Amino acid sequence: MVHTRGGVVEFNPKGRGIFTFDWDTLIILDACRFDIFAEIATLPGTTGSRWSRAAATYDFIRANFTDRTLHDTVYVGGNSWFLRLHDEINSEVYKFVNCQTTGENIEFAHANLRVPTPDTVTRHALQALDDHPHKRLIVHYLQPHHPYIGPFGRDRFTQTSSSLLDVVGASGRSIDDLRRAYRENLRLVLDSVGGLMQQIDGRTVVTADHGEMLGDRHDYIPMRDYGHHSGIFNAATTRVPWHVHESGARRHITSETPPRAQEDDAETVAAQLRSLGYMV
Repeated sequence: MVHTRGGVVEFNPKGRGIFTFDWDTLIILDACRFDIFAEIATLPGTTGSRWSRAAATYDFIRANFTDRTLHDTVYVGGNSWFLRLHDEINSEVYKFVNCQTTGENIEFAHANLRVPTPDTVTRHALQALDDHPHKRLIVHYLQPHHPYIGPFGRDRFTQTSSSLLDVVGASGRSIDDLRRAYRENLRLVLDSVGGLMQQIDGRTVVTADHGEMLGDRHDYIPMRDYGHHSGIFNAATTRVPWHVHESGARRHITSETPPRAQEDDAETVAAQLRSLGYMV
């Protein structure tokens, strides 16, 4: 109630929409905190921060894409929330590349999960840029969001749901272990992002849809929590990186009607989200 001003405010009032900024390529790291990004990232460019409009991906999509026709933009997604919501929010991009349909996923058989690897997303991003050299590019990686795909994280945390609180509770691990697994996930995705940035020109921005609570205390109530929650705009979940890198010439961006409307089966998309651990 405090964060939403008694339910009056739907999105974070400190936040600013991603399309109000100038960029050619926007790289989104899912659930990436600014403080840990600033601590370990070694990407070329300048690191700053901004406030996200939301604390969960489904709210981030609604807050940034609602009533927007983006025929100058290709969206490469390791997370398919845009597909789930695009009819509801009246939004269309020139093309959405669904990285969950490639068959190149990390399997978590015990939980029936299929998670796109960072390198899978990078490969599709480079292909999208080759195919559409005059479009803006959004590249949405799933990591550092759990499931934890590194050896330490996979050994110590069993993915049980999209709720990090449930994952931590089921594992019985310490906050130090959780943060180590999170950093491992972030390093893995940053390695792939660094490779992508070496191969693209123009203004590239690395940011996040939201952050993550890793045993932090809430801003207004001094209790520890985990994950990220709709409508709760703590600093840990809404202060995100804004890392800018300029390389070579800017792309000449054009807008044009897509060759055909994209048709996505709602149940198929829901199943893909469930395979990431979301309860939809």
